[in-house]
Amino acid sequence: MDLTFYKYQGTGNDFIMIDNRQLGLEHRLNRDQIAHLCDRKFGIGADGLILLSPDEEVDFRMIYYNSDGGESTMCGNGGRCLAAFADQIGIEQEGYRFRAVDGFHDAVLAGQAVSLSMMPPKGFTQLSQNNYWINSGSPHYVRFCDQPIEEVDIDAIGSAIRYSAAYESIGGTNVNVVNRVGEGQHLKVRTYERGVEGETLSCGTGVTACAYVSLLISAEDHKSQVILDTPGGQLQVKVEHAGTEKEVVWLSGPATFVFEGTVNLEL
Repeated sequence: MDLTFYKYQGTGNDFIMIDNRQLGLEHRLNRDQIAHLCDRKFGIGADGLILLSPDEEVDFRMIYYNSDGGESTMCGNGGRCLAAFADQIGIEQEGYRFRAVDGFHDAVLAGQAVSLSMMPPKGFTQLSQNNYWINSGSPHYVRFCDQPIEEVDIDAIGSAIRYSAAYESIGGTNVNVVNRVGEGQHLKVRTYERGVEGETLSCGTGVTACAYVSLLISAEDHKSQVILDTPGGQLQVKVEHAGTEKEVVWLSGPATFVFEGTVNLEL
């Protein structure tokens, strides 16, 4: 079967997108096929694959697979790219509401930028000085560093924490290293992603986790917006109605179409 696919990236976090409204691929693609499609040497190459699937209640459903072929938890940059993809294939709206594995999300398009509502992070835990854990739709370990993060061996640190016994019960955790930039809420972030098993140029749930932790531990700073520089570009996280039932966290940044193609798979 010839499948049409679209490639998108959000600050270097790249995804294969497939319009699944008539295909039912969640029941037909297997893990090895998804991993092959995401392989950067023998396939299309991507951090993950996303199916835009039908949903009876909202505009569409997001089904996300990591590059290892396994269905995964929420992907923030993937959700932003999915909204841009929906616009490209003719679901033309200024805003979308869609279902993901962690619940419902709203997305707003403004030119090349997409803002996505994220679930308010939960499970905040201080592990030690400068080390924290939180779930921002996906589990994230957050380490604030004095050392410039460009000098950090992110793969070594990330894999050690990701595979540590402390996170075995949840299938491992993502790992972020963070530097503060100046005096305000401006951060530099690098992320090791489980399922990719290495560093990605950007991670939406990762920067959301880092921003939220930064706001929680900076009680003297009442600003609700954080600027985050990743190796792939800049993102913003804004918290509205913090600490109330109406709390919402917005992840914003570019979501860019890269190319379109077809691939033949035996289904």
